[in-house]
Amino acid sequence: MKTEWIEIGRAEDIPRQGARVVKTDKGDIAVFRTAEDEIYAIRNCCPHKGGPLSEGIVYGATVACPLHNLSLDLKTGQAVAPDDGCVTTYPVLLEGGLIYLDFSSREPAA
Repeated sequence: MKTEWIEIGRAEDIPRQGARVVKTDKGDIAVFRTAEDEIYAIRNCCPHKGGPLSEGIVYGATVACPLHNLSLDLKTGQAVAPDDGCVTTYPVLLEGGLIYLDFSSREPAA
């Protein structure tokens, strides 16, 4: 399948340890910027209670759900032990300060 990079904005528009939401036909995507300026994109819905992950607390490359503190690894989408569950992750390309996401290999969010 061909990669389809779509520009979604500038990295500097996302605060460090914060997120922005991108609305797509695949569902809402939370795009995070860590304190180290790494960019990650995951489905904006906690697998347990449906909380908006974009409103969670970012620490390292992890986000804690604002509803019940479930922690998810932003790199893999997997819950951090002892929690379980996972969310869809999306490939990110950062080039010249612009953020690009690839939706081509992902199924629509449930």
